[in-house]
Amino acid sequence: MSRAIEIQTATGTIDAHVFVPEQAHGALPGVVLFTDIGGLRPCYFDKAQTIADDGYAVLMPNVYYRDRAGSVVPEGKSFRDDDVRPTLFEYAGRLTPDAQAHDFVALLGAIDADPAFAAGPVGVVGYCMTGAFALRMAANHPDRVVAAAGFHSARLAEADDANSVMHGVDRIRARVFLGHADGDALMDAAQIGRLDQAMAAAGVDFATELFAGAAHGYTAFDAPAYDEAADARHYKRLSTLFDETLAVTPG
Repeated sequence: MSRAIEIQTATGTIDAHVFVPEQAHGALPGVVLFTDIGGLRPCYFDKAQTIADDGYAVLMPNVYYRDRAGSVVPEGKSFRDDDVRPTLFEYAGRLTPDAQAHDFVALLGAIDADPAFAAGPVGVVGYCMTGAFALRMAANHPDRVVAAAGFHSARLAEADDANSVMHGVDRIRARVFLGHADGDALMDAAQIGRLDQAMAAAGVDFATELFAGAAHGYTAFDAPAYDEAADARHYKRLSTLFDETLAVTPG
């Protein structure tokens, strides 16, 4: 139950998709889902619909809209292929904190204008590189984002990164959940500890969990690292987070 929409911005047109449950009636609490570095593809359409089926309207944008509409990975190829990855890294390199901030405003505006979404607070979830996007959106919009999650997130708290999202966690008012991959070189124990310390010092309501035995990319069923049990666990954690922060109480 998805439909394509276009979101006009000063830097281009964001091609995005809205997902709702099959039996949706009326406006639903909103969730923004950011794909991993591989961009729009069947794996993430499935994720977005699974989350929507819990009772939410989900907005999934093409994070690479400045460079290309639709899927970035050619049909029959993988985002892990050596002849595909350089393009992805080039596109991802342009997604600076300022570019992200611009897009967050546009996405919230689209939610406000779309009848599928209920007025009020939203949740956000990111994967791999976009775990940082989820935290940054929560920091930039503490008045709107009440839940933020990241799974097998990458480079959230590198010590020498002046642009690290870690430096803005004091602005977060959302409840945060981070599910880390075990032994992930992109988010090692030092980074996890550093980010946890920063969020605790800032008074953020957060939980972090190490998915023991699960490798980076464990939620992506089109990746060699896919772990069915860990993926199911990630949906349970998301369901709890969104249910406790976004669910509409019957009145």
